[in-house]
Amino acid sequence: MTTQSPGWLDKERIIAGPGFNRWLVPPAALAIHLCIGMAYGFSVFWLPLSKAIGIKDAVKCGPDVGFWAQLFTTSCDWQISTLGWMYTLFFVLLGTSAATWGGWLERAGPRKAGVVSALCWCGGMLLSALGIYLHQFWLMIVGSGIIGGIGLGLGYISPVSTLIKWFPDRRGMATGMAIMGFGGGAMIGSPLAADLMKYFATPTDVGVMQTFIVMALVYFVFMMAGALGYRVPETGWKPAGWTPPPAQANNAMITQRHVHVSKVWGIPQFWLIWMVLCMNVSAGIGVIGMASPMLQEVFGGTLIGVPAKFGDLDKDQLKAIATVAAGFTALLSLFNIGGRFFWASLSDKLGRKLTYIVFFVLGGVLYFSVPGSAAAGSIVLFVAAFCIILSMYGGGFATVPAYLADIFGTQMVGAIHGRLLTAWATAGVLGPVVVNYMREYQLGLGIPREQVYNQTMYILVGMLVVGLICNLLVKPLNDKWFMTADELAHEKRLAHEKAVASEVVRGGEASGSDAVNPMFVALAWVAVGIPLAWGIYRTLLSVAKFFA
Repeated sequence: MTTQSPGWLDKERIIAGPGFNRWLVPPAALAIHLCIGMAYGFSVFWLPLSKAIGIKDAVKCGPDVGFWAQLFTTSCDWQISTLGWMYTLFFVLLGTSAATWGGWLERAGPRKAGVVSALCWCGGMLLSALGIYLHQFWLMIVGSGIIGGIGLGLGYISPVSTLIKWFPDRRGMATGMAIMGFGGGAMIGSPLAADLMKYFATPTDVGVMQTFIVMALVYFVFMMAGALGYRVPETGWKPAGWTPPPAQANNAMITQRHVHVSKVWGIPQFWLIWMVLCMNVSAGIGVIGMASPMLQEVFGGTLIGVPAKFGDLDKDQLKAIATVAAGFTALLSLFNIGGRFFWASLSDKLGRKLTYIVFFVLGGVLYFSVPGSAAAGSIVLFVAAFCIILSMYGGGFATVPAYLADIFGTQMVGAIHGRLLTAWATAGVLGPVVVNYMREYQLGLGIPREQVYNQTMYILVGMLVVGLICNLLVKPLNDKWFMTADELAHEKRLAHEKAVASEVVRGGEASGSDAVNPMFVALAWVAVGIPLAWGIYRTLLSVAKFFA
């Protein structure tokens, strides 16, 4: 009886041998995350798509054309509020697909998951391009919203488990690098999309369809390169010279055992960390959504040296402060991205639990300080508070995979992380709803625009207090939740893991069939570093408008 050899996408084919350089894995993860991170920047398409038929001015639908009719109409332009549903679908599908297929990913391996992610994300964009050509919004919903959303979830969690196993000595830093890429995706994609739409635009076409096609093809190349660059370590692999820390009081939160993903729904600590992420993200998303209008409405003409309130400004002055606010938003995006790497790396020193305590305590103080700095007219304190808040928002995303690995072990951390991302999907609805409805309620009471956000900030402080309490309640797991030796061995067989003989430590510089030329490692980092540097440069040009 012959055994069928594994395919080129199978996990057995990507187990690294002696000499493989683990620093090749982060750029592979970044290549995927920088592409799918464009989900954050899709709003750049809303305005031109809302004029896809009218070109210069939107052809408005009649009062009898509601949301469902807009899915199929070819006689009028889509409303921006209708287009925004694609953005909502992204993050709902990200959480649900990551939770649904996280277990499959652990067994199939990151390469297969990365390829499926590339096919879904880029294929979804191509289907959306067809929807734009036919002016059928339902095709865009199915393409980018649903199929693309599934690719988003698989691509997001594809490197988590692998990076944690390659970097047991620096879990936070490793996941921080990849998830920093997701935050940076829009920083590259948004200006690229704007440039492409400008290039393809004609008197009869807004250029979005062609932009979708070009970006889908470029993303496909990068995502496939990233997926093919994934390698997994042999079971028992350790970095040269590193030994796991002993089970002492200062690292009691880090287990050397493993929990099966099927059990996590019933474990209290999972739900506590679920609430930790949900509260941190809800507060952060709420701030992201209101940062720009809040800056404009609170400081008004002061932003451009005019001593007048927001409601007293003329059209040109409003346009000028909107430009300043755009620079402020760009500045926040830099702190969001930088915070993902900074805080996740710092958590390797502080520990994950203490890092989240800092998020909630310092964050609570900063949220509480915003109404005071606004009332005092201190733009510097206001901006500084928001920048640090956004860094901790990004840091929360990047630190949580390592937190899960500490508590639940590394064997199925990618799948467990996938289930935890349902907290993100929940927060994506909860945060904006609380902020938007509170703002409208305050305005309805006749409260001045510069004061309508005060109560909202205090509500967000309350969310952080809830998150702090949940984080303080996180304790090491009871022995009953961990897999037995037999269960772990069975799971390793299902995951096609190959053990290192006698648990031999492999050195980073060892030679062998998988030895990698350092120049190739450098080229891999350059391949992801150049687009990231270009995105930062374009963002800094926008930031400059804030300081002008």
